Amino acid sequence: MNAREIKTVAVVGASGEMGRVFVSFCRAAGQEVRELGRPLTPQKLEAALAGADLVLLCVPIGAMRETLGAVAPHLTGGQILTDACSVKSVPLEQMLRAYAGPVVGTHPMFGGNLPEKSERRVAVTPGRIDAAAERVSAWLAGLGFAPFATTAREHDQSMALIQGLNFVTTVSYLSCTAQQPGIERFLTPSFKRRLIAAQKMLTLDAGLFEAIFEGNPASMEAVRKFSAHLSVAAGGDVNLLVERARWWWRGQGAGLPGAPNGTVNNSFDPRE
Repeated sequence: MNAREIKTVAVVGASGEMGRVFVSFCRAAGQEVRELGRPLTPQKLEAALAGADLVLLCVPIGAMRETLGAVAPHLTGGQILTDACSVKSVPLEQMLRAYAGPVVGTHPMFGGNLPEKSERRVAVTPGRIDAAAERVSAWLAGLGFAPFATTAREHDQSMALIQGLNFVTTVSYLSCTAQQPGIERFLTPSFKRRLIAAQKMLTLDAGLFEAIFEGNPASMEAVRKFSAHLSVAAGGDVNLLVERARWWWRGQGAGLPGAPNGTVNNSFDPRE
């Protein structure tokens, strides 16, 4: 084993959904895993963090400040401190202020339900000491994930569009359609599929998505951008939006919802 390889990992928030994923993968890879959960007492922290190569914070963004206040005094400067939040700018700033050692941000692009191996992508954002980000990327790859490098700004701007805008537009759309007398008689199969897709997000995870949306500094700009596109539709130029939206089916690309030959899939039936 390389002397710089991450071998001992302390997972703070080990009983949460993402914490359980990392604990499981680390153990399967033969790494020593130290699990930490509430209450984060000084005794527990001292025992778990001493000698750890990596301290991974799997806690909600709203709990980062409090968690860092408990964890940071027990870090010696040799451990890599990282997180798994869905927002990167704010957690990175908080970690850098709380700890003078190597800091790296990560965001697993999935929840507790793991996708196929090729889709287990993890964004890695450098914080302090570039070599630490390289070590974390190598560690993630060794666990079977697919790390890719980005910046906190690029990450947050992209996630504001992919994750935040998906949440807030779904909420707005379903709010707009709710409580209309007799509307249930007109539900189409495609609308029902949309309701099914949104059910968990709005009935079980709404608080989580609200915190992510509010914690991402790029969220409001994403909403303004979407509002501009709605204005185009309101002006009657829907064809312009259709042409722009077809970008997603350009050529062939990994993970894109295009037809096998890269052509646009025209199987959508507006009557559904």
